[in-house]
Amino acid sequence: MPIYITQGRYTTDALKGMTSNPENREKAVADLMTRAGGKLVALYFTFGEYDFLSIVEAPNEAVMASALIAGAASGGVTHLKTSIAMATNDAMNAFRSAGELRKSFKPAGGPARALE
Repeated sequence: MPIYITQGRYTTDALKGMTSNPENREKAVADLMTRAGGKLVALYFTFGEYDFLSIVEAPNEAVMASALIAGAASGGVTHLKTSIAMATNDAMNAFRSAGELRKSFKPAGGPARALE
């Protein structure tokens, strides 16, 4: 199942609420992902540009998008950035396939040629 890594920030209001009434957001995010059709693998609080990082398994982009949209619409998170992660074996298969494809790929403005 595809893995999605999302980074984001909490809004000022969310941070005020969490400092007034601390709560473990892992259960809330896990429940949201389950209802959307995915599974929360991990949730981390982070330092720097983003406040949190989540790792989620979801069957497709539509499931992941629905959860992200619901989370953003809640007003508690902002600046969401999501990447799909590829397992090493899947990446190796992609590199093998790309190696074959590049042999006949015509670059912009030039003739087709092997890039070896």
